Amino acid sequence: MTTPEPNSSPVGDTQPGPVNPPAAPGASNASPPAPPGPGTAPGQARPPDAPPPAATPTRPTPSRPVPSRVGATWVAAIGFAVVLLLLLIFVLQNSQKVEVSFFGAHGNTPMGVALLLAAVFGILLVAIPGSVRILQLRWRDRSHRRAARRQP
Repeated sequence: MTTPEPNSSPVGDTQPGPVNPPAAPGASNASPPAPPGPGTAPGQARPPDAPPPAATPTRPTPSRPVPSRVGATWVAAIGFAVVLLLLLIFVLQNSQKVEVSFFGAHGNTPMGVALLLAAVFGILLVAIPGSVRILQLRWRDRSHRRAARRQP
């Protein structure tokens, strides 16, 4: 009985690796010599006790690009442009005239413009008190930090 070659795999074995084709009759079963390592002459093999050749340094694979302020500005500008385009389409599609009355003032304006003005006033109605509250909290925080610095 013969022993299997180190690189051959028996049938049914699921281990990955190269499989040597069967040798022709009369041919030797010896595997081809390994290529010489660095520092050896082309005809010489590396001594068995020699350390393996040093690996060449590889470049680290680039990860995701780091976001920048310029990139964020471009994304915001594109987002604003899309919103403005949608608003323009909204105004153009709602161009029939409507009568608007506000605190005794009366006028006719396109419905799209009237709805956009109503939306803007609604946003301001929420944003102004919210901004005032944020400023109050900043002023209070600043005064607390100043007081904490004065205490020994």
